Amino acid sequence: MRKAAFLVACALMMGILAGCAEISDGYYSDGTEATTSEVTTAPEVTTSATTTEAVTTTEETTTVPEETAPEETEPAESSDVEDVIEPILSEPQWDYSTLSTESNGYGQGVRFDDLNRPKGALNFNEAYSKFSAEAIQDTEENVIMLTFDQGYENGYTAAILDTLAEKGVKATFFITYDYVARNPELVQRMIDEGHTVGSHSWHHYSMPELSVEEMTEEIMYLHDYMIENFGLEMTLFRPPKGEYSELSLAVTGDLGYTTVLWSFAYADWDTDNQPDPTESLQKLIDRAHPGAIYLLHSVSETNCEILGEFIDEMIAEGYTFVSGN
Repeated sequence: MRKAAFLVACALMMGILAGCAEISDGYYSDGTEATTSEVTTAPEVTTSATTTEAVTTTEETTTVPEETAPEETEPAESSDVEDVIEPILSEPQWDYSTLSTESNGYGQGVRFDDLNRPKGALNFNEAYSKFSAEAIQDTEENVIMLTFDQGYENGYTAAILDTLAEKGVKATFFITYDYVARNPELVQRMIDEGHTVGSHSWHHYSMPELSVEEMTEEIMYLHDYMIENFGLEMTLFRPPKGEYSELSLAVTGDLGYTTVLWSFAYADWDTDNQPDPTESLQKLIDRAHPGAIYLLHSVSETNCEILGEFIDEMIAEGYTFVSGN
């Protein structure tokens, strides 16, 4: 059984797992109601010989929940368990026992530099790029990475794909197992039309609340499923609820994934209270910046309506759209 194999594999690593504590709830987040609050943004770090201590700053920002948590679903058995557990059996880059297990909730904040880039996103990159994690692209070129979180299907994804095809723009879609199991034809279309499909985990659990074994399962179960069913090897990961710890970022990186957060998001997820299209379009345009990573939700009728106009305006202003490949 796959889970038994994971237990055996992770027993080999018990020495480096000591000291990994339970985590309190953090921030973002997917599938819960939105609030506006002061949140802890990516800390600046100072490094000693053995540990990295975080000095946190706060910025006011709006939470970015994702529509609803998917139902729990057990993974199908794999005929090649070794392919799933092999990454964690190899020598990890990091000594996990020295890394913080404190749960952090990401928000890009409302402070910007002279290029209109959110300082919260820049701070995150400075602190955590060593773990193969980013909240903004490392460039001063006018490029935008357009990303969609696929919490559940609300009937707009096909129209979004139509618009992207019409405009010749590639995007990145972050999926859970529940989404792909319910909507395989849409996921296949994303792949066929050249978009990047990334992982949003198997169950949509908060990563800092999990053990190293459980983190590995959340990432590698879906990784293996996508290879077996779509012939696709994913390399990008967006942590559920935007919650992370040093340890969770390190494990994700050791599994061969880049963690991708965002440098723009707005209150677009509430299907019963959709934002005004005109105001939303202007907000998306006003917040454009070099290396931007936009987080949009595909359940949003507003996003579906304004996407084409947004793309046209950004191209007119000299921006290029890039996917996460």
